[in-house]
Amino acid sequence: MTNKKNTSERQTGLLGSADVLGTNSEIGRKLRQYYDGLVSEEVPDRFAQLLQQLDKAETAGKSE
Repeated sequence: MTNKKNTSERQTGLLGSADVLGTNSEIGRKLRQYYDGLVSEEVPDRFAQLLQQLDKAETAGKSE
C-alpha cells in the first residue's frame, strides 16, 4: 500500500505543478530573455554596409 500512496503523491505533484519542467523551465525563460534582448538590438552600421555590399555583388552576379 505504501507504494501506491507514494506513486499517487508523485503523480499528483507532477500534474498539480504549474512548472512541470522545473529548472529547465527557468533556463528556457532566461534563454528567451537573452534572445529577445539580442533581437531587439540594432545592427551595427558596418555590418549593415557589408550586407548591402553583399546584396549588390549577388545582384551583379545574377545579371551576368
